[in-house]
Amino acid sequence: MSRIAKNSIKINKDVDCKFEDGLFSAKGKLGEMSLNINSSYTLDIKEEEVFVLPKSEKEKSSPNWGTTRALVANMIKGVTEGFSKTLELNGTGYRASVSGSKLKLQVGYSHDINYEVPKEVKIECPKQNIIKLSSFDKEVLGATAAKIRSYRKPEPFKGKGIKYENEFIFRKEGKKK
Repeated sequence: MSRIAKNSIKINKDVDCKFEDGLFSAKGKLGEMSLNINSSYTLDIKEEEVFVLPKSEKEKSSPNWGTTRALVANMIKGVTEGFSKTLELNGTGYRASVSGSKLKLQVGYSHDINYEVPKEVKIECPKQNIIKLSSFDKEVLGATAAKIRSYRKPEPFKGKGIKYENEFIFRKEGKKK
């Protein structure tokens, strides 16, 4: 039985939530999102909180109950506060710049990498070696950050590459004579 799914999701007054025909939609100051809810669950929207309730007793032991609740909670948090991730570039000559919706990366290859950022994600480079991503959609934000990181993952010997802000790179000792 899920412990997470039993908890309610708190909502502000500036968030407009609707649940009709298995489709949950939330609208806030940062944007609007919608999600198809599993047919085994229903949403009970009160004035300041939302409950995810299973339709049958059998569904209380299903892990989908907690997952559904987490997805709804992430949507509500996304349209009110938003999510952000920060990436750091470590390495000589590694730099990033933004022009419009394109991210230009110079990460040690013979060519530059031009990455088209999804329209839901806002991107900025306050320094040449820092990339800040922000979005109301947690799923798209995580996928975008992972794609940018995949162009040059951090290596364990010198720590060069693209890493998350708070990520720890386990360092290895080099060859010995």
